[in-house]
Amino acid sequence: MATDTNAALQEELLRRARARAADRAATPRPRADRPTGPAPLTRAQRRMWLMDRLGQSGAQYSVPFATRLRGPLDLDALGAALTALVGRHEILRTRYGREGEEPHQVALPAPAAVAVDLVECPDDGAAALTEEARRPFDLAAGTVPRALVLRHDPQDHTVLLTFHHIAIDGASLQTVADELAVLYGAAVDGSAAALHAPPQYADFARREHSGAAGASDGLAHWTRRLTGATPPPLPRPDTAPDEVAERPAATAQSAIDAQVLTALRELGRERRATVFTVGLAAAFAALHRLTGELDLVIGCAATHREGQAMRGLVGLCVNTLPIRVDLSGDPEFATLVERVRDALLEAQQHRDVPFDLVLEQLGAAARGADGSSLVRVSWDLVGEQTALRLPGLRARAVDVGTAEAKFDLTFGLLDDAQAPRSLVQYGRAALDEEAGRELGTSFAALLTAVAQDPALRLSALPGRPARPRATGHPAQARLAAHPDVADAYVAAPAGGPVLAYAVLNRTGGPSPVQLRAHVREALAPELVPAAVMLLDAMPRTAEGAVDTALLPAAPVPAAPKSPRLEAVTEAFAGLLGRRPAPDDDFFALGGHSLAAVQLAERLRSALTLPLVGLDIMQTRTPRAVAALLDGRAADRATAVAAASTTARPRRVREGTVLVTGGTGGVGAFVLRELAAQGRPVLALARPESAHLVSGDGVEVVEGDLGDLDGLRAAVAGADAVIHAACTFTRPEVDVAAMEAMVDAWNGGPFVFVSSVDAYGRPVEARVAEESPSREVLSAYGRAKVDCERILLAAAGTGGRGGASAVRSPIVWGAHDRLRDQLRWGATGLLYQAVLAGGPVTLPAPGTGGHAWYGAPWVHAAALARAATSCLDAPVHGVANAVSGHVAWSDLTAELIALLGGDSAVTFTDEVHRDLDHRWHYRADRLAPALRPQPGEELSAVLASMIGEPRR
Repeated sequence: MATDTNAALQEELLRRARARAADRAATPRPRADRPTGPAPLTRAQRRMWLMDRLGQSGAQYSVPFATRLRGPLDLDALGAALTALVGRHEILRTRYGREGEEPHQVALPAPAAVAVDLVECPDDGAAALTEEARRPFDLAAGTVPRALVLRHDPQDHTVLLTFHHIAIDGASLQTVADELAVLYGAAVDGSAAALHAPPQYADFARREHSGAAGASDGLAHWTRRLTGATPPPLPRPDTAPDEVAERPAATAQSAIDAQVLTALRELGRERRATVFTVGLAAAFAALHRLTGELDLVIGCAATHREGQAMRGLVGLCVNTLPIRVDLSGDPEFATLVERVRDALLEAQQHRDVPFDLVLEQLGAAARGADGSSLVRVSWDLVGEQTALRLPGLRARAVDVGTAEAKFDLTFGLLDDAQAPRSLVQYGRAALDEEAGRELGTSFAALLTAVAQDPALRLSALPGRPARPRATGHPAQARLAAHPDVADAYVAAPAGGPVLAYAVLNRTGGPSPVQLRAHVREALAPELVPAAVMLLDAMPRTAEGAVDTALLPAAPVPAAPKSPRLEAVTEAFAGLLGRRPAPDDDFFALGGHSLAAVQLAERLRSALTLPLVGLDIMQTRTPRAVAALLDGRAADRATAVAAASTTARPRRVREGTVLVTGGTGGVGAFVLRELAAQGRPVLALARPESAHLVSGDGVEVVEGDLGDLDGLRAAVAGADAVIHAACTFTRPEVDVAAMEAMVDAWNGGPFVFVSSVDAYGRPVEARVAEESPSREVLSAYGRAKVDCERILLAAAGTGGRGGASAVRSPIVWGAHDRLRDQLRWGATGLLYQAVLAGGPVTLPAPGTGGHAWYGAPWVHAAALARAATSCLDAPVHGVANAVSGHVAWSDLTAELIALLGGDSAVTFTDEVHRDLDHRWHYRADRLAPALRPQPGEELSAVLASMIGEPRR
């Protein structure tokens, strides 16, 4: 008995310890300067909230996260860990409401406990997982994740966590998995979890909302880029398949040889592209083969998750990039890769502009004639699936399908070195079933073909357009596909209106207006019947053909009699700013999806009849909307509340940019770039150097890095800062100057031209952006790290804008300061030796275990483009600005040729201090701006710096 009592006591003490540990980890202390109360929705969230209000969200916005765990799973510890996780991240306990016409999000208090449901399940539980994943969320009540555990055996469980996409994205799942592992381990041990307080998504939403007014340039770019683009015509099914109701999407997977993936990577390296870009090019080629179109748009996912401030953030930080590519001229596939690469890089320069904002700007131009979205096809490179790896358990990720698709068609490639697969997901209501299966097979064949021979032209690639559709008017097939239509016929007499006739299979079915809307959503306007007439039976001849002589004649158009048409017309006019005719199209008048919700809300409130934004998008015209309301007046249905849109962002003029270091080599090129862009500039310069930077659009303010009061005044008077000045030899002055500038910084972006010396001496030969610094750091490199830390810690606080630390290597360009660095700086050892005609000794490859010795470099003009690009799209962290890498042997050969020397070059196992550099630096975030322009190649820039040969 005593033993049982002691065991019970120990269990109770352990339970209390877990509760205390979970409570400590669940509610990190908020920062004192954080705003409180409701926060706006981000544009990505707004889209999902809109679809929820339209009743169209379904299960496509569920994010199931399932893992098969083998070993002794502690369910109490799992519950405590999940409770702590939800307490740490406000977005996981947020509800979504509306104040007036403006949606907002409000974090709920941290729950005392998050329930973990346990179900005994002898099989793999696939059906139970899918059913749980498809259960809807109530956004107005909150989005606390649901936890389901299937017990297959005492030491064999499947854990399913289901989130709503409005609260999480794919990148967040890794944070969730990592933190749950730490929290679970702490709960098992009864200790406190060692986790830092995470950033909160509401703060990100506020930053996006406050920066919306600065998106005018990006919107102008996307408007120019997408003008004239149309959605690709997919081969829709003639009749709706039975599976659409329960399984609206299907996925065709095909295994491909591992060597294909290797060859695609190699092709990408040859064309300065990633495997993502090569796969996207294959998706364009496959879509061309399917549709025959040469001007195509495919959507790709982009992320706002950049910089230190975004690390550990759980939330929805994704955006859609519409990539438009011209496939004309029957190009070779390798050429298509280059076209796609350039289009993708250009799009990434404007990736911060929310796609829904772009759609609003485009209006009706963002839709096809049948109402389909401009981006109905997407591409994705799928990596290793995230799993919940809890201490003491073996984990395997489990795929849970909801059988729903976010796009009509998605191409994908599973990036798995052991078992790569091609993926084609398609909506059964958008793509013919047979065409979808054929596309899945042909896409795998296409990837294999281009991997083997990138010179293949588009016309020679696998895949073929869908077979011709069945005979008969397209509207007839569309009507027949309606589940409530038993029979249908469409007459299209020469010179007369197109008329449709339908027989319903039940009483109380859809009205003629609803049937016409059903046709309109799939067909071009010229194919939509002028009217749909309901018949009790379709008149037929003895042979079974439709007896057209017995069909009712076309109705004579009568004056509108709807008592609601005037109210509908006024609502159209009030929202869209122009009075429409009865049959004017909503999208042609400048409407968009969010405006449709707003219009529906106004009419629903004014006329007290059920109406949602989707009704507006389907019926489109005032006459059709009024007729729909007339029908509902007789038979009212339960209303799905409609949502509204926010006002368009105010367009503002770019503000003044303060540039420090304008008399230096980097600053001079920055001033040139800003002048070319027409931006007003405030240049900091000493009195004696002011004439070097003065010019059109440049106002000079006297000062230098040692004048801290002058620095503060200059920063306070500017709307943006590019800090390109440096003492090089007095790090304490550089750090004090940064502190003074940040102290005066009160808004707008801040760009700091830093150095790759901040990385120190990494262990890895290839250094990714934002890799940690490695000792030993020079005093110069340490000052750069300290300045970056001061800047990035202040970004986004106190009204400040985004910050970018742009790390550059050796800077080359036609400027006296840069010529001096070439002659006397890190490369001076080589330059002076070649100039004197003396011998040059270089470290041999392999010395010290390093295969390469050389240096990264950047053209000053490219660095200037990269720095100024951060004014419009801050990287919110560290980015590298590297044009390329040059081996010491190659640089020596260039110098010998340009200086007319005859130096003998030898290699040794000893490494001179000035030549002890062996790192390659990735430069991904600023790659578009860093692309070399004519005259910026290595040989050209060296020639411009050296001039005529000396001998």
